[in-house]
Amino acid sequence: MLELKDLDLREDAQAGRYVKDETVQVAFAAESGALMSLEGANRYERGDALISSATGERWVVSRERFDAKYLPAEAGLAHGVDGAYRNRPSVVLARRMDEAFRIARSAAGDVLQGEAGDWVMQYAPGDYGVTQAQRFARVYRPAE
Repeated sequence: MLELKDLDLREDAQAGRYVKDETVQVAFAAESGALMSLEGANRYERGDALISSATGERWVVSRERFDAKYLPAEAGLAHGVDGAYRNRPSVVLARRMDEAFRIARSAAGDVLQGEAGDWVMQYAPGDYGVTQAQRFARVYRPAE
């Protein structure tokens, strides 16, 4: 399995710029714990966002990142209350991988795994994710 370290998709000719478009269900963690996503363990702290997609995928977003990236999707829903949220359109870098791989979400962070055909995501320098091929095709579009 390919180990990805010190990856910088800004300088990768095979990477592209994509925008996510999705409404998700969010519950805010009452205490610290771990959630097993399709790509690996996601540890979380009290207050972090535990996210579920319409097709059942689950993952964690730290509260700080969540507040910057998501807005309530329901009229009258106060930010920070469990419910439906929509991501703010923002460009991410992504590359489709031709072989199985793994990458840490951040320095000393949880290690995620992807299969051949899955996508490695770079949200910012040192901030990574993995998106399965089918999910990527459903929720990401090339950025204009």
